[in-house]
Formats: sequence, C-alpha cells, structure tokens
Amino acid sequence: MADIARLTQLIEPEAQALGFDLVRVRMFGSGDDRTLQVMAERPETRQLTIDDCADLSRRISDKFDEIDPIEDAYRLEVSSPGIDRPLTRLQDFADWAGHEARIKLAQEIDGRKQLTGDLAGVDGDRITVDMHKHGSMTIGFDQVADAKLTITDKLLAATAPLNDEGAEEFEEEGQD
Repeated sequence: MADIARLTQLIEPEAQALGFDLVRVRMFGSGDDRTLQVMAERPETRQLTIDDCADLSRRISDKFDEIDPIEDAYRLEVSSPGIDRPLTRLQDFADWAGHEARIKLAQEIDGRKQLTGDLAGVDGDRITVDMHKHGSMTIGFDQVADAKLTITDKLLAATAPLNDEGAEEFEEEGQD
C-alpha cells in the first residue's frame, strides 16, 4: 500500500503553490481498482471550483510522473471536501464550531465508540462536543479515528456554492 505520509509531503507543496489548503490524502480500493483521493480547499471560501480541481490534478500528475511514488495502477481523484466534509485537522474542529458532526473514536470512551453532536470548541488539542441531551464530552484529537460534518440546514446555509452559473443547464440535461 502507498505511504500516505510521503504522498502528502509530495502533494501539499503542489496544493500550496495554487493557494489551496490540503484537507485529506487517502488511498482506497485494491488491485487495479485503487483510488488516490486528494481533497483541498481555498482557505477563503473552503471550496474548489472544477477548474481548481483540474489545475491541482495536473500538478500532482506532473509531479508523480517525475518520481513515480506509487507502484501499480491507481486513479487520481481531486475534489473539494464537500458539504459533509471530513474533519481531518484540529483546526477543522475549531472552524466548524456550532455545526453538527459525527466522530468515530479510535477506542471506546465511557461506553461510546461514536459521538454525534454540535462541535463546541477546541482547547489546545482537546475537542468538546455538545451531545445535547447526553451532555458535553471532551476528547483528545488523537482519540479521533474519523470525523465528518453532518448535513443540516445550518450547514447548507454556511456552505452555499460560490456561484450556481450553469446549474439550470445541468438540471435541464438531467430531465428527460
């Protein structure tokens, strides 16, 4: 399997050169059906356009053509994190405070393997989650195995697209 830390070291400067923050680098699948998933965002908008994705994809492809860091076949997928974005950096938990998230824990804590609630803030490397009727719980960032935002009306309002130019054409093409 590919060394994700090494791939991240190769990809991050390419993203930064375009003014993007790297959100996640992940490899999934097996055999000839492996995918290298790269998520990035513009810091000021937390989104990427299709052209941004294409630009980053070309930069990564060019870099990987030079040094060939992945053995065997794989597919490169470059995207924005999306609305129900993964929370991969400690700063994500602070930036999205007030929004609902689902957090899978690396190990069970107080009988829980998963927390669902509103992100209540970050203090150092500690994350607090308001689980409403179950109270608040504070965990270490190192205790998080996987986390992502949950789609809510509040999140949809906070992540409105940069523009919806061409959306009507897409909708018309999809309707037969």
